[in-house]
Amino acid sequence: MPRRVYLAFLVLIGLLQSCGENSSQSSQGPALPERPNIVWLVAEDLSPIIPPFGDNTVTTPNISRLANEGVRYTNAFSTSGVCAPSRASLATGMYQNGIGALHMRTTNIAGFGVEGLIPYEAVPPPEVKMLSQYFREAGYYTSNNAKEDYQFRKAVTAWDDSSSDAHWRNREPGQPFYSVFNFGITHESQVWAQADNPLRVDANLEVPIPPYLPDSDIATQDVRQVYSNIVAMDEQVGEVLAELEVDGLLENTIVFWYTDHGGPLPRQKRLLYDSGLQVPLIIRFPDGWRAGEEDDQLISFVDFKSTALSLAGIEPPAYVDGRAFIGDYVTTAPRQYIHAAADRFDTEYDTIRAVRDKRYKYLRNFRPEQGYYLPLTYRQQMPIMQELLRLNQAGQLNAAQSQWFRSEKPEEELFDTLTDPHELNNLAAEPELQDKLVELRTELTRWMDEIDDQGLIPEPDLIATLWPSLQQPVTATPQAQRRYGRVELMSDTEGAQIGYQLLEPNEQFSSRWQVYTEPVAIPSNLRLVAIAHRIGYRPSSTVEVVTDSN
Repeated sequence: MPRRVYLAFLVLIGLLQSCGENSSQSSQGPALPERPNIVWLVAEDLSPIIPPFGDNTVTTPNISRLANEGVRYTNAFSTSGVCAPSRASLATGMYQNGIGALHMRTTNIAGFGVEGLIPYEAVPPPEVKMLSQYFREAGYYTSNNAKEDYQFRKAVTAWDDSSSDAHWRNREPGQPFYSVFNFGITHESQVWAQADNPLRVDANLEVPIPPYLPDSDIATQDVRQVYSNIVAMDEQVGEVLAELEVDGLLENTIVFWYTDHGGPLPRQKRLLYDSGLQVPLIIRFPDGWRAGEEDDQLISFVDFKSTALSLAGIEPPAYVDGRAFIGDYVTTAPRQYIHAAADRFDTEYDTIRAVRDKRYKYLRNFRPEQGYYLPLTYRQQMPIMQELLRLNQAGQLNAAQSQWFRSEKPEEELFDTLTDPHELNNLAAEPELQDKLVELRTELTRWMDEIDDQGLIPEPDLIATLWPSLQQPVTATPQAQRRYGRVELMSDTEGAQIGYQLLEPNEQFSSRWQVYTEPVAIPSNLRLVAIAHRIGYRPSSTVEVVTDSN
């Protein structure tokens, strides 16, 4: 058999086997209500340092309950070590460095004092909609309480309610819902902001200190505060679960609990080590599917959008970078790799890319001439950061602790996360690992090419490509035409999402827009007001539709 034919035969066999495996995986999924409710409980800045993931420093009865009644995913990763780029990926299902959302952060650069830049929004491709809009189009009530931070203004049609009062309880009776609750108590800032409040743990609690941090009283106190904040967050999670139970909804609801990236401490947040990327993920299903089990498949934040839609029986869009790992639309084989990026943080630039399989992590440093440590004013408010700087200045850090402060870094790094979970020993030069190095290097290049990675474009040039002439594009105002007794709405802006409201004669429009999906009938006693918005563009002006029926 000719080699080319033989290879094609092998590929075909592989595809058939893959389809068979995926079909089996889907058929063995949870037995869900036809339109299950979905709740996301999102903690900030937290690595898997809780009992369900092996760290018993404090107890977390509510999260542990979720783990006992759900599935623990032990290989879940954010696409960035910081919140706004990661949340862009969660909302769009696309890598932040492929849609102009890579720098932290885009919309309030002026607040950081970055010279030569203007505040701007990422501009995803025109077909992109936020996850919540797909749920709205399917008849779900969507609420977000309350953090947004997507690197672009939320689409005007994205949420029924995104505010501190947002809650599923505000929906129409019986309407399915997708509700997000964000818990800020574990955020980096709360390490110092909570310092004057009583600890939620014993004042002498023994806490594990990672080898890259100093084992001093100051450091120990900050790590103790991290665990104290976990206890407080767990109580907040319990309050939401109690509300679901009081409302009789827990057994009709899929509950995701996860964090928006890794830990809050120095050499964790913002970096592409597992301490900055790896997140705990628990999903509880109404039917007790795989309750108490552990799943080690690789999962990326770009997979969350497709998975949530898949669980609701909604087909995910084709443009996403991720895959559904549960539900009706598990159509691809499990991941071999996860990918991540680090770029500007506040005023400081770096360019690092990462790819990881289940064991090995490869990092490519595009700015090897500069060290890893970036002097961020915000982070320097943390006592443990001040302690690190003091000890480094005095030459009192050991090899593991001082590594972060090197004046330069290698172009390539390779870590064995099984034997070196803190990623302190670069194995890129080891002869026995050259095949793995080449494999991951090749995969990183393939990924960057595939998503058209924008990290090598100077940020001023990037802004100019997103916003020509450095002016934000404006979405074209909706136009209307009557067809068969109904009003059809359209916008000349490709990818514009249209919202509308039906109002009494003297009623003012509100911030809550109905999602336009089909021509609208206007009762003779009401007015129709419409707006259009493409993500990354300025929303259009509102327009009142005047027809013969008014």
